[in-house]
Amino acid sequence: MTDTTLYLIKAFILGIVEGLTEFIPVSSTGHLILIGDWINFESSQGKVFEVVIQLGSILAVMWIFRARLLQLIRGTLTGVASEVAFTRNLLIAFLPAAVIGAIFIKSIKQVFYHPGVVVVTLVLGGLIMLYVERRTRHTPGDAPGAADDTASDERATARTLEQITWKQALGVGVAQCLAMIPGTSRSGATIIGGMIAGIQRKTATEFSFFLAMPTMLGAAVYDMYKNMDLLTQHDLSGIAVGFVAAFLSAIVVVRAVLRFVANHTYRVFAWYRIVFGAVVAAWIFTR
Repeated sequence: MTDTTLYLIKAFILGIVEGLTEFIPVSSTGHLILIGDWINFESSQGKVFEVVIQLGSILAVMWIFRARLLQLIRGTLTGVASEVAFTRNLLIAFLPAAVIGAIFIKSIKQVFYHPGVVVVTLVLGGLIMLYVERRTRHTPGDAPGAADDTASDERATARTLEQITWKQALGVGVAQCLAMIPGTSRSGATIIGGMIAGIQRKTATEFSFFLAMPTMLGAAVYDMYKNMDLLTQHDLSGIAVGFVAAFLSAIVVVRAVLRFVANHTYRVFAWYRIVFGAVVAAWIFTR
């Protein structure tokens, strides 16, 4: 097997990982860093690879939501109040990460893109998710043992995308800034941030998917623009393979997640983060 073939196989594996993990709250970037380290993935611009293959995932979301996206665009352009408000909320949620990312993303990549950081954020994020899920499923009069794993969301004040307020959107946007630290999870931060702000779980998940479109698209295009001259033909071939793999796997995952959150909480993902973080910590200390 030639070095080029092995490189493309590894790029394909990472593309599958990206598509499988981007839209569930377990941190796709954290998984890419860890698995890339495990399989010894070598690219002259590895961090750019991790960002750009996300385009495959985001195009999968745009394809799945294409009818709703076209409705949003048409409604905004024709002045439909609910669609204008939804577009406004997406812009409000997008701006905090856009500003912080433009100023600090280079420093963030240099300081935080390390397996040790991923371990901490995986476990901490899992614990926060468990707390928020427990808080969300209990009304003030509930007994301590009353909660189960159904998606009841008694405290939610916004149960549809149209009911989300600009303040709730801003809260989601601020939460998204935390996702610049690998291991946090962009979808996890925005969904949990939305739930804390009073958005119903499934609605928070859908809003997170829509918010991913400008956020991830902007990040990928910016990274490509800044680093295009540094990318070799070798890098570009790997990016192309990873892109396709991410698109195909994300198509499956997004549909599955939407079905899952209609009737379940995110507790299973919280426990996965904690267990996976512990396994990675053990691996780091023993290698």
